[in-house]
Amino acid sequence: MAPMSSKIPMSRPSLDHIIQKNESQVLESKTQQFCKQYTSLPATEKLEILKELAQKHDFDLESAKNAAESFVSHKDKNIAVQLKAAERLKASLNPSYAQIFSRIRKLEGGVKFLVDLRADLMNMLPNSNINDDSTPHLKALNNYLKDILSFSFNVGFLKLERITWDSSCFMLEKISEYEAVHPVRNWTDIKHRVGPYRRCYVFIHSSMPREPIVVLHTALTNEISSNIMSIVRQTKVQTETDQKFTLPETLEDPRKIQAAIFYSITSTQKGLHGIELGNQLIKKVVREVQAEFPHIKQFSTLSPIPSFREWLLLELRKIKNDNSVILSYFTEREKKEMEQIFNCDMHDVWFSLHQAIISNRWISDEDLKELLRIPLLKICAHYLLKEKRRANVLNSVAHFHLRNGAVLWRLNWAGDTSPRGLDNSCGIMVNYRYYIDETEENSRNYVENYHVAASDEVKDLLAPVFSKSSL
Repeated sequence: MAPMSSKIPMSRPSLDHIIQKNESQVLESKTQQFCKQYTSLPATEKLEILKELAQKHDFDLESAKNAAESFVSHKDKNIAVQLKAAERLKASLNPSYAQIFSRIRKLEGGVKFLVDLRADLMNMLPNSNINDDSTPHLKALNNYLKDILSFSFNVGFLKLERITWDSSCFMLEKISEYEAVHPVRNWTDIKHRVGPYRRCYVFIHSSMPREPIVVLHTALTNEISSNIMSIVRQTKVQTETDQKFTLPETLEDPRKIQAAIFYSITSTQKGLHGIELGNQLIKKVVREVQAEFPHIKQFSTLSPIPSFREWLLLELRKIKNDNSVILSYFTEREKKEMEQIFNCDMHDVWFSLHQAIISNRWISDEDLKELLRIPLLKICAHYLLKEKRRANVLNSVAHFHLRNGAVLWRLNWAGDTSPRGLDNSCGIMVNYRYYIDETEENSRNYVENYHVAASDEVKDLLAPVFSKSSL
């Protein structure tokens, strides 16, 4: 086979060779060859293939127009004639590339190819260089791929599998590589995360048996956790009979297990973005844990708050124009104390605070850290509950769990003081609690009425503070 190069026109796989409607072994072979060639192409060549696919092999506008006119003209005819006209209209709107995708799905590895193809497309769409006539067609292609993949990855086609230290090294390595929330450091770390008092579950698809589709890490604890370090960092404990430090116990004591904490959920395939699988995985894992430990009643996440610090820094920059929502969450006393800590007047306090947060210097200043605790918790509660995008909460993780029917239950100060935790949310973490009997109603209320279910503890943080002079 000739090497792939944009200088050799014949190296690009031909779509015309596989767009035919008939089925044959020759056509199957050509489809396999197309997939193999496409996979080896550089991104620029892939983009050209996708543009050709989206534009040249979309549905025919003229045929669709004629079918639509025919459908309208038959509106006064009997129902059989109307239905036949509707079928012709429906068929005219079916893109030609539907035949290609249908043929690819039947190939070994074909479903994974389509997942990766959509991932390529999603990587290319935000690129301003393709903001031309092809963009609407590429977006339509993306939507079509999402629809057919949604069917292929319906929860009924997925298998729930628990990962343990006895699972294959290949799968354990995959779990480690895909972990996006709390990176795995080494083999000892992953052994801890699939060991005693831990549960790791994945969704597996029959067409991608060696690929975990979604990964959910769960900790079995005696209470709802407030700090991630107690979960993801293996600690040593001192026994009563021995002054040496030993590793944690290897056998689980069910009496010590009163809560299940979902501390990391990762969708591993970008090509499946927008296809809701994580919520189904959580529901299935809840049932698995309840079957194993019927006495457990507390189900909660310990979640990061990505982008909170970024939003906070933007609000701090707005203060100079007196249009920031965060001003009301600082008392006059707190403002005066910041003047003393930063050794500046109020005019420069907010710039100094901005610099301290952007550099993470504040976390090592105990006085400033304690001073900021209440104001930042209040501001974070505002961010999670009040900042919206199209009536939904702005934060993507909050949106995911609230849509699943969880309750915004508790904010945890210094829940994650790692560099990643500080960069995400100034170290604050949040518990979204799943009350099993209420999740369906909470989910419906959020989706239909945009109502955020929150505990009184979180809602109480929203009360702005006022100085006496402002009353």
